[in-house]
This record gives sequence, C-alpha cells and structure tokens, in this order.
Amino acid sequence: MKNHAIELTTFKLKGFTITEFIEANAEIDAFLKRQQGFRSRTIFELKGTIYDMLVWDSTTEGTNAMHVLMDELSDSVVHDMIDQRTVSWNIAPIEHFVSLQLNPSGI
Repeated sequence: MKNHAIELTTFKLKGFTITEFIEANAEIDAFLKRQQGFRSRTIFELKGTIYDMLVWDSTTEGTNAMHVLMDELSDSVVHDMIDQRTVSWNIAPIEHFVSLQLNPSGI
C-alpha cells in the first residue's frame, strides 16, 4: 500500500443531502471501477464538508482518471450538486501505511 496514492477531494453540496449525493454517484462509481489503478472510494461528511477519498496504484493513474472523468462525465448530475467554489482536489503518494493483519480465523 505504501506505493499507492490517495486522492482527496473536499467540497460542500448545494442543498442536497449526502445520501442524495451518494445515490447520484452510481455512474461515477461504475466509471471508477473501469479505471486502471483504481483501488477504492470512500465518501463521508464531517461538519458540512464532503470528503471523497480514493485510493489509486499511483498518482499518475489517479490524475489521468480525473481528467477522463471530467471529460466523459462532464454532464453528470453529480457536478451540479456540488458547490464548485468550495472544491479542493489533491492527490499524493502514500508515504506510510500500517495495517492490522488478521489470521485466517479472523482473530
């Protein structure tokens, strides 16, 4: 995991709930699953700010996918749900990673 990258986008919604936003993201999720280097996506809300966190094999693959997404899905309703003035997009390589390894019995 240390050689992977984290993409973190933060923003506020324009009068929508996080549930509505997540439901509207079905096409984005399907798109991401087809992108080279995609590992996972997590969306959560903290104090009115939405955090959209993705894990990629590399910063290059994450950056490339972002550019393709903005082109291929530019008409997605998801973009209209976001207050674009509040968007902050960042991607960086993971420098340190610690994981709890479970044995086969789950303990």
